[in-house]
Amino acid sequence: MKLYYSPGACSLSPHIVLLEAALPATLVKTDLKTKRTAGGEDFLAINSKGTVPALVLDDGRLLTEGPAIVQYLADQKPEAALAPRAGTFERYQLMEMLNYITSELHKGFGPLFAPGSAEAKKTATENLGRKFDWLCTHMAGRKYALGDAFSVADAYLFTVLRWTSHVGIDLGGWPVLAAYLERVRQRPRVQEALKAEGLIR
Repeated sequence: MKLYYSPGACSLSPHIVLLEAALPATLVKTDLKTKRTAGGEDFLAINSKGTVPALVLDDGRLLTEGPAIVQYLADQKPEAALAPRAGTFERYQLMEMLNYITSELHKGFGPLFAPGSAEAKKTATENLGRKFDWLCTHMAGRKYALGDAFSVADAYLFTVLRWTSHVGIDLGGWPVLAAYLERVRQRPRVQEALKAEGLIR
């Protein structure tokens, strides 16, 4: 398998899952501005969406969109217990959380990374704050997003919450999330992914 990624982007999530599941894969660094890989390939010829993550299987098939990729990877190594078994109610709860992260949190950061007025950024920050409020309630008494066990949802939630430091949001106002972020950050495979992408030394 090949995982096309950009350092610190949402592709960090499947990168973490690959390591947590001990699945072999080649990482291909991709410049999202030039749409070229580190090796000089035209990334648009690989993924016409021009976005990461993109997972190319050994038989050449392509899978895109982080929530789909992380579930696929988890199902390749069920013994790693990174996702509930397909068809169970718990699996649908996982999908519920992944959908919340992608539609409410991930997309919510968009205006903060793009050019825009101070008013638009203020509105986006306030909207995210309300999502963080809900997350704090949801996470109260939980070690991870779905309970006591780390799952692919945590790889994604951690990745998105990391962006707060890049857009000037202080998680001190949401101590439950600040503690969660640090808890996940200390996992050995998460540390390994962060180092591999040059995000920490």
